[in-house]
Amino acid sequence: MSHSKWHAWSRWGLVMTALVPVALVGCSSAQAGPAQLTWYINPDNGGQKELAEKCTANSNGGYTINIQTLPTDADAQREQLVRRLAANDPSIDLMSLDPPFVAEFANAGYLLPFTNPADVQQLTADVLAGPLKTASWQGNLVAAPFWANTQLLWFRKSVMQNAGMDPTVEGFTWDTAIDAAAAQGKTFAVQGRRYEGYMVLVNALIASAGGQIIKDTEKGNQATPSVAGPAGDRAAEIIRKLAHSPAVAPDLSTATEEEVRSTFQGPTGAFMVNWPYVYGAAKEAVEKGALDQSVVDDIGWARYPRAMAGRPSAPPLGGIDLAIGNFTQHADKALEAAKCITSVESNVQYMVKSGNPAARGAAYDAPEVRAAFPMADLIRTSINDAGPRPITPYYGDVSVSVQRNWHPQVDVQPVTTPTETDVYMGEVLRGERLL
Repeated sequence: MSHSKWHAWSRWGLVMTALVPVALVGCSSAQAGPAQLTWYINPDNGGQKELAEKCTANSNGGYTINIQTLPTDADAQREQLVRRLAANDPSIDLMSLDPPFVAEFANAGYLLPFTNPADVQQLTADVLAGPLKTASWQGNLVAAPFWANTQLLWFRKSVMQNAGMDPTVEGFTWDTAIDAAAAQGKTFAVQGRRYEGYMVLVNALIASAGGQIIKDTEKGNQATPSVAGPAGDRAAEIIRKLAHSPAVAPDLSTATEEEVRSTFQGPTGAFMVNWPYVYGAAKEAVEKGALDQSVVDDIGWARYPRAMAGRPSAPPLGGIDLAIGNFTQHADKALEAAKCITSVESNVQYMVKSGNPAARGAAYDAPEVRAAFPMADLIRTSINDAGPRPITPYYGDVSVSVQRNWHPQVDVQPVTTPTETDVYMGEVLRGERLL
């Protein structure tokens, strides 16, 4: 599978492929032998398969990890796991879980909490602050951060040279970037289709302005939508400015990560916000003869732009957490496997193999990681400072409420859009409106 294709699922942590069981070592059997663990994974280029094989070997006959790959989109992925877990399915020993689903699954009693302090310490040691926030619910660690992700501001060095500008300087803002691209007759490409990638953008803008989309999430459907206010207005101003700027990409309202990458690599590219996979994808395109090396040489990177000059940005947070099914018949062995899969050594192996950033900070110091990711330090800092999407058992309702009210971008307005979002979201949460 090509680099761009197998990364399509990884950008914000959603899973996209067909449900296909793959036995890694041996077959399930009622006879005595290693505990048979089933790990439901999000698809990649084989990185998780290799970790499963490694950890199986390292267990010295203690367990065998068999993998099953989850469905092709976020809704189907969630539905597959929920249907099984709601039936107390004991076959789900381990699952690679999109962080926004962790609170929902934990609240429903689907995840086995980690209660032993020594286990908690081992599973969270040196985990960066961003992914660590996604792994707990109501004070309990319910998932182990596996890998993380964030977005950077990518820029074309030649355009910035002509503009006399350095996006790596502290305090670089969305306004500055939009104005610079417009002045140079170039584009600033962002994800704008009505999908989870656009929720990532809106959430990052609001968080970077000091706000949050919903408060008091521990109250479930009685939580308080909080988009309206100065932070929501600032986010709306940025989106509206870009949508009406000469720097807007023609496909803004339908663009996903790959369309954004294509625009940025084209003749009009100046800026894009996107996940680190884009750098490796560009290098691979050169190897295949689909992109000129001069384009890769022209790519620079900087921290996610600020929404406000005086406040550091809160970059987007993606990735995958590893959870143990609450109905597993092999809790002890699943815990052993989770420790192996999420170790620093495994983080390094997976980051180099898959291109997905590590959740543990020490992994970024590995020579092989630094060779593959010249921007490793920036990725680590951005993940540590990242702002997670709302941690709520009703995340799906919250996300769709935002997507519907903030799309299309040309209609977004300060005050009006944030206020309407809060009203809409509140009605959905209370069951007064259907999505």
